[in-house]
Amino acid sequence: MTYLTRAVFGGASLLLLLAATALIGFGVKDALETIRAPGQSGAEAVLDVLGYVIVAIAVFDVAKYIFEDEVRRGNERRSAAEARRSLTKFLSTIVIALFLEALVVVFKAAREDVSQLIYPTALLIAAVLVLVGLGAFQRFSASVEEKVGEDDEAEERRDAVKRKAGAGKS
Repeated sequence: MTYLTRAVFGGASLLLLLAATALIGFGVKDALETIRAPGQSGAEAVLDVLGYVIVAIAVFDVAKYIFEDEVRRGNERRSAAEARRSLTKFLSTIVIALFLEALVVVFKAAREDVSQLIYPTALLIAAVLVLVGLGAFQRFSASVEEKVGEDDEAEERRDAVKRKAGAGKS
């Protein structure tokens, strides 16, 4: 079952990687078409490509996260600190992508219709809330990490003693 699970997660991460690459390709293709069209703004095309690339980076990071945590590691035990760092790194990338995407949408809305600024503002607020949530997670997990770390160390010592006892009987 472990190999099947790893294969499924590996396939999913590969599909996400291909989708991220396709997003970048379509973004560049659309930008080139927009720039070549008469009467079109090159700045608008660049903002569109930027939006595609930002989403592609976020999708790529999800693919990388799935591959590293589910395919490469599998059921391998991790410390609380390692899990916290992994999740923090992943969420940090998502937060950065949200902020960048919100900025792109702000610029586009400001150029087209200022009354549409409510949507990028909501996106910025969502990004801030995710960032605040990540900060709260960091703060609360630090104290839990200390407790779990002590439990993990005690369990590792028990496992080492069992392995030595098992090796001594052979």
